[in-house]
Amino acid sequence: MLVKTFGSSVQGINATTVTVEVNVGKGVYFFLVGLPDSAVKESQKRIIAALKNCGYEYPIKEITVNMAPADIRKEGSSYDLTIAIGILAATDQLKQEEISKYIIMGELSLDGGLLPIKAVLPIAIQACKEGFKGFILPKHNAREAAIVEGLDVYGVDNISEVYNFFNETVKLEKTVVDIKEEFYNSQAKTEFDFSDVKGQENIKRAMEIAAAGGHNLILIGPPGAGKTMLAKRLPSILPPLTINEALETTKIHSVAGKLQRDASLISVRPFRSPHHTISDVALVGGGGYPQPGEISLAHNGVLFLDELPEFKRTVLEVMRQPLEDRVVTISRAKLSVEYPASFMLIASMNPCPCGNYNHPEKDCVCAAGVVQKYLNKISGPLLDRIDIHLEVTPVPFSELTSTRTSEKSEAVRERVVKAREIQEERFKENDGVYANAQMGSKLLRSVCVIPDEGTQLLKTAMERLGLSARAYDRILKVSRTIADLAGSEDIKTEHLAEAIQYRSLDREGWAG
Repeated sequence: MLVKTFGSSVQGINATTVTVEVNVGKGVYFFLVGLPDSAVKESQKRIIAALKNCGYEYPIKEITVNMAPADIRKEGSSYDLTIAIGILAATDQLKQEEISKYIIMGELSLDGGLLPIKAVLPIAIQACKEGFKGFILPKHNAREAAIVEGLDVYGVDNISEVYNFFNETVKLEKTVVDIKEEFYNSQAKTEFDFSDVKGQENIKRAMEIAAAGGHNLILIGPPGAGKTMLAKRLPSILPPLTINEALETTKIHSVAGKLQRDASLISVRPFRSPHHTISDVALVGGGGYPQPGEISLAHNGVLFLDELPEFKRTVLEVMRQPLEDRVVTISRAKLSVEYPASFMLIASMNPCPCGNYNHPEKDCVCAAGVVQKYLNKISGPLLDRIDIHLEVTPVPFSELTSTRTSEKSEAVRERVVKAREIQEERFKENDGVYANAQMGSKLLRSVCVIPDEGTQLLKTAMERLGLSARAYDRILKVSRTIADLAGSEDIKTEHLAEAIQYRSLDREGWAG
């Protein structure tokens, strides 16, 4: 007898429905076809043990399982339940009438229990699009799938519950998630706050500008100056995620298997801080079957690279294209996968190997030329994509012991949100542009018009401070953001003057 059940295969962040055809006939062999990988092929042993341990019959007949479409590679152990239910239905142990209305997926343990699977959200979205009635999956993944409206989601603990459900001996309880209530209730939760940082008001101001315009930023200063502390608090002043951004971010984390058990929607902007020993594949994504890397996991959030010169140069260089295009395309011989990668890059570094170059109190002990060699570990094209360069100096003792209360992140975020709303209105007719940092050269000329005295100031600054030509566009973008924060329609000279001071690494002689 032939029975069809349905599962799903995920490539990138998009799912494709897989039809699992189970045919039972004369013979004693088990055939699994349709481009399965090793984990799928091993499902036979898990299915045999699970069915027998739950009191069901595994037929001593020829079983042929075809997974269509056959040109898409099927990976992982999540097809165990799909195949097992197909076998039970094909041997008349299970009623078949309702099976075709559901996506059924889950990894079987030998006692018939179900283990969590990855990429549940893209599967649920695709199932809803294709008009499936429901989705049956492990209980640990149920809340993640339940954020998709219009799809009945049933979380189960073992195969017996699925068996009884289709035989209509028991009813399963639907998993229901109030997406709006859960989303908005958890948005305000932030672990860190700007008020925790003593002093560094000029750095906080620059980070507010970076958040308002979506600008990349690098912090240069001696150890203990507070670079990491400041960077970790940046997400607390970024605008809240929208529902669409939250869904897109959750899809990426779901595909990577990074969602916690019983999790539903990611409602706060991600903050990723990989160690400097990371490989280029781990950073941008890849592998035999391409998985999202750190830059995609930081999508709609912040990627923090601490001790930037300690990263391998090849690792840093692979970020150049994603920083511009805000997507990363991973190509292999058999497939090509595209992952979103729209993130804010925040980097920090010491000014030299000893860490005391330009320190107000300590002397640098590095030999001549060592500072420049250290800075040269970061290529010009990468620095070209970082809008704001900041020198961070140690906080004086008087500031550390001060009882004065610093401004909270909530107040800063309100100003950032207002500035982003101005930019959203400005770029509403430009697809893919949502913040000042994303402007192209053509758009820059029409949006960033500066007065004559501003032009003269910029010319003087570039000549006297030795600013590079690549700094010109960055200064205009940052000055446009400063004007937005001030509520000004035009870029004024004082806005340009402030933007110019945020280009430390472009100054000739900064490192001797």
